[in-house]
Amino acid sequence: MPTRIYLVRHGATVLTEEDRFAGASEVPLSEDGRRQVVALAERLRCDTLDAVYASPLGRTMETARLIATPHGLEPRQEPDLREIDYGRWEGLTRDEVERNFADEYEAWQEDPLTVAPEGGESGIQVLARALPVMRRIVQRHRHRSVLIVSHKGTNRLLISSLLGFDARGYRDRLDQSPAGLTILDFATEVRARLRLFNDVSHYEGMPARVFQRRLSRWWSGST
Repeated sequence: MPTRIYLVRHGATVLTEEDRFAGASEVPLSEDGRRQVVALAERLRCDTLDAVYASPLGRTMETARLIATPHGLEPRQEPDLREIDYGRWEGLTRDEVERNFADEYEAWQEDPLTVAPEGGESGIQVLARALPVMRRIVQRHRHRSVLIVSHKGTNRLLISSLLGFDARGYRDRLDQSPAGLTILDFATEVRARLRLFNDVSHYEGMPARVFQRRLSRWWSGST
């Protein structure tokens, strides 16, 4: 039996809906976000989980607790699973960043793996801290199933690295919806197989606004 990782993004927040950069910022789940997570918790109620890990930010810990409670588990905090720190962009909308830091934003759009906003982190820095955590969790829970709750950017970087994708394109080629479920099976700490990606079938019956998402300029073709 492989080691199975249920990799989840936290539910939506108010800043998610406003398209603001909120990597290192503390922001709670919105009501829509809680509904998304409760629906996912119900979906996973009958699955067997050995442990639950989460980034220490409030939105990830609340997501993890809502899913873990039916299993009688308490989430364990892993600080290195936190989201990218966007430095001076934190709290700003995408339009504000494009307007106020045009050159920096353009460079980041082209190569988010190595470029970081002033005072923030690059994708490489995020991988340097988050990937060892993933490997330790897989080692610690061999042949069992574990839930990990993290963030949009961090999850996409991890998936890119584990599956051997060019991580420079993680923002363009991989999506992560709020409370989206990805499942990875591990033969070893470094040999992973993608079983399910960004599944949100538990959204069924929710208001249409829950489905809203913003795509990168590369995908939309805008300049």
